[in-house]
Amino acid sequence: MSFTQEDTHAINTIRVLAADTVFKSNSGHPGAPMGCAPMAHLLFSRFMNYNPKNPKWANRDRFVLSNGHACALQYILLHLMGYPTTMDDLKSFRQLHSKTPGHPECHMTEGIEVTTGPLGQGFANAVGLAIGEAHMAATYNKPGFELFNNYTFMITGDGCLQEGVASEAASLAGHLQLGKLIALYDDNHISIDGDTEVSFTEDVVKRFESYGWHVLVVKDGNSDLESIAKAVEEAKKVTDKPTLIKVFTTIGFGSLMAGSEKVHGSPLKADDIVQLKKAMGFNPEESFHVPQSTYDLYHAKATKGAAINYEWDALLEKYSAEFPTLAADLKRRLAKELPEDWAKALPRFTPADKPIATRKLSEAVLNKVADLLPELMIGSADLTGSNLTRWKTAVDFQPENSGIGNYSGRYLRYGVREHGMAAIMNGLDAYGGIIPGGATFLNFISYASGAVRLSALSGHRVLYIMTHDSIGLGEDGPTHQPIETMAMIRATPNLVDMRPADGNETSGAYLFAISAKDRPTVLAFTRQDLPQLEGSSVEKTLFGGYVLQEVEGADVTLVGTGSEVSLAVDAAKLLAEQGIKARIVSMPSTTLFDEQSHEYRASVLIDGVPSVSVEAMTTFGWNRYAHESLGIDTFGASGPFKEVYKYFELVPEDVAAKVQKIVAFYKNEGHVPSLVRKYFH
Repeated sequence: MSFTQEDTHAINTIRVLAADTVFKSNSGHPGAPMGCAPMAHLLFSRFMNYNPKNPKWANRDRFVLSNGHACALQYILLHLMGYPTTMDDLKSFRQLHSKTPGHPECHMTEGIEVTTGPLGQGFANAVGLAIGEAHMAATYNKPGFELFNNYTFMITGDGCLQEGVASEAASLAGHLQLGKLIALYDDNHISIDGDTEVSFTEDVVKRFESYGWHVLVVKDGNSDLESIAKAVEEAKKVTDKPTLIKVFTTIGFGSLMAGSEKVHGSPLKADDIVQLKKAMGFNPEESFHVPQSTYDLYHAKATKGAAINYEWDALLEKYSAEFPTLAADLKRRLAKELPEDWAKALPRFTPADKPIATRKLSEAVLNKVADLLPELMIGSADLTGSNLTRWKTAVDFQPENSGIGNYSGRYLRYGVREHGMAAIMNGLDAYGGIIPGGATFLNFISYASGAVRLSALSGHRVLYIMTHDSIGLGEDGPTHQPIETMAMIRATPNLVDMRPADGNETSGAYLFAISAKDRPTVLAFTRQDLPQLEGSSVEKTLFGGYVLQEVEGADVTLVGTGSEVSLAVDAAKLLAEQGIKARIVSMPSTTLFDEQSHEYRASVLIDGVPSVSVEAMTTFGWNRYAHESLGIDTFGASGPFKEVYKYFELVPEDVAAKVQKIVAFYKNEGHVPSLVRKYFH
């Protein structure tokens, strides 16, 4: 591969633009973009296939900037390639409402595959993208019809490789032999605290080799374009291992502060930019200047990408004639459309049906719909037998040579890697054509909360299948019993909480989660059996909260969620014996309830009647829906679950006694504040 002066000038253009961009905003990270410019230039000018006129082309090569603080680099490249990131957008870097925010946001900037910034997340997202390619290729490719063969490239840094989530994902990627995943490690030996010798002295090469990665080293990433290019070419030839290319670079290359932490997170000084431009052949009086030769170089590559995209479209049409059923299925999946009438397969229940744990009901749903929804890729963080997420016909996603599955398999064995699982699922959704779901105990979603938050921020359709959802798991005790967990979930914007009370609500929870195209859902399921409730509904579950049992002249509204709805029903029977009329509201999702109309909410939480919430978790947050709350504001306890419920006074007798006092209090007060007017008007 030959290189010209235009390549050098293009690399220096990126460096100078990075300095200008960060300087104008007076905020950002110029050092990494300046140091990474050579490797990034080679990726986008020589190796990657992309089409700025069709950014979502299904077989495009994917790029992830895992060290997202270096995003000025990515925005500059998008501009040079011809994506709708203008020079004015570069000048608006980090400004309010700009398309060039402080870290890459996939929902804001065309051409950004995944949101990165929290270190290590992008690395794990890239593993998800690579799994997506391997699965779609195994599912749809036929002889003469290689529809999916793209590569996933990533630039990552010292910070990402120190984060546990990246280690989890790297370990799994090696096991899965993801040969089309290529990571370029920007080893500049600098972090915010200074030289990495203060905290990060491990042998990264040996670590990744032990993970099962192919590892290469480039000693001069500042100017040795030939060695970088040869490393990428060699990486592409290795088909049974992901590749890490360790590239030694100088952070802030060309700056007076090059090689120090001072150029990491602060703009260059004006005099430094002047000397930088002079040294690199630019007019120091000009800012945001791009030579036409650099535009020409990138636009030529984009034109080639558009031609490859056109050839792919033609191949897909030939494929459609040869394999019409597969092609129709593929096009449907890429459009994020669901098969017609799939929801009719969701199980429905009556009170005559036996009590069943909602984790078992979840398993029943998956057994009914998994074969109807080939886009579902479900997995568990080493708790398959407890989460009950593997349906009867499932095949494991594993390398063919493992003898235990293949890449067309849709069941993922994530191992004990909750955080890695969640971040990988974000990448799977970002790839397209896949609805990922991952399972663990509800308490351990806290391990994954960094990635869960990014699911919500980015609008990824991810199913978090969380079982053992309360003190009802019993003997495992406080370390495993979630108390504050649902409050955290409910407080996260765009993240939907679903804590179903029985079989109909479990089906309703899946109906919502699978149908929601641009938001993740946490489905919280019980270990213990629950009865099938009179008045429960698949469809009403979608309202978030609804009247399960109405009563004329009600004295109180009992609001329950999950396993505590049946508790409220039983307590209401005891209250009736005392002459107290209790209406029952089931609240499987406070988030969805908040999104209903004022009129609807007022019909559920009616004025003039005190509302009492019951949940075997923290009472935090329930003051939006209840005048008084019964719950647990300490950690849990170890013991048989019925004894634990009794210990925390969450049994019908204790709940009824407390509600009786609450009703008497409000009758004495003579006034019941309106919840709906207070919070929802």
